Amino acid sequence: MPRTAIVPRSILAIILLSGTALSGGAQTPPDSGRPRTPAPAQAAPPRAWYDRISLRGYAQIRYNRLLESNKQLTCPQCDRSIGNNGGLFLRRGRLILSGDINNRVSIYVQPDYASDAAGTQHYLQLRDAYFDLWLDGAKEHRLRFGQSKVPYGFENLQSSSNRLPLDRNDALNSAVPNERDFGLFYYWASSTARRRFRILTDSGLKGTGDYGVFGFGVMNGQTANRPEANNSLHAVARATYPFRLANGQFIEASIQGYKGRFVVPSRTANVRALPEYADDRVAVSLVWYAQPFGLVGEWNWGEGPEYEASTRSIETGRLRGGFVQSMYRWQVDGQVIQPFVRAQFFTGGKKVEQDARHYEVHEYEGGIEWLPTSSFELTAQYTRSDRLMVDAGLPANYRQKGGFLRLQAQFNY
Repeated sequence: MPRTAIVPRSILAIILLSGTALSGGAQTPPDSGRPRTPAPAQAAPPRAWYDRISLRGYAQIRYNRLLESNKQLTCPQCDRSIGNNGGLFLRRGRLILSGDINNRVSIYVQPDYASDAAGTQHYLQLRDAYFDLWLDGAKEHRLRFGQSKVPYGFENLQSSSNRLPLDRNDALNSAVPNERDFGLFYYWASSTARRRFRILTDSGLKGTGDYGVFGFGVMNGQTANRPEANNSLHAVARATYPFRLANGQFIEASIQGYKGRFVVPSRTANVRALPEYADDRVAVSLVWYAQPFGLVGEWNWGEGPEYEASTRSIETGRLRGGFVQSMYRWQVDGQVIQPFVRAQFFTGGKKVEQDARHYEVHEYEGGIEWLPTSSFELTAQYTRSDRLMVDAGLPANYRQKGGFLRLQAQFNY
């Protein structure tokens, strides 16, 4: 074969081999007529529902007996370590599991490792256990199933990790002790309102969180962790709105009420009582959020079971009461300092206490909360209290007055 025929073939082979090496693999033949397409990327595996769950909580450690003037002054509804034999106390130890199981279902479970109704300390009990079913893609409408907070009262809905005073006021909290019940609730809030509810909690302004602009529902009515005791449910409804002024100031106004029949859970053997009692209330709330000065006021009226000493019986009685509170929010060098004062009044029966105990409460509190970091808070509060309590086991016109200084360390995790 002539030499001139061998050279072109060798050059062609070198060119083809070089092209293959430079590309890192085989090439599509030029005459294939098909464009080159990259291999499809591997799709990420879907997240399991338990990967969507978050874990958080807080704990509160208290001591209430500094500058104490009357060790007989107690408050069963408030903090059971107040008064005689009270010492260092784990008021709350919460661990919260929450998250979205999918785009339509959310879960919230909160146990508490503190004390039970009998005063046993370090007792594990359930606070919240509910599911939210979102009815629309914008998440403005939802149904809530399970044990959760009852939509009645701003301070009742406010988390104890956010509240400035160490205990909730007697007047509205006596409506729903422990703030919770087992029921079914519907909530609606516009996207704008939901964003504002989020701002009011995330920014440290101590909002309630999102319990809807409008909510209503039914519940057993015997309060948290108590079985139903009659054949009727309580009904509750609440309307609220977080207004935002042109200067950024938030104001929230609310009206709420509930109606039902209540069975007194604890009474002395020789006290006359009916099988059940009317349990009806209505309340109004107004909040001027601390930016930096703030005000909160709530008042409620209604009727419910109440001990009557003259007849030694539990009767249906009228009740009323509320509170007003002022506070100031001061931010400096990444820390937050919030002084506050509160005055509260209540007269009426407390339905879950012995014999639906009658109360007359006049109480004044002042304190300061210091947050050096987001994980730690320290609160000091001085309380002056005047409490008249009447039930079948107490001396006639049993009244205790006094003052004491309280300290609380809160750890957020």
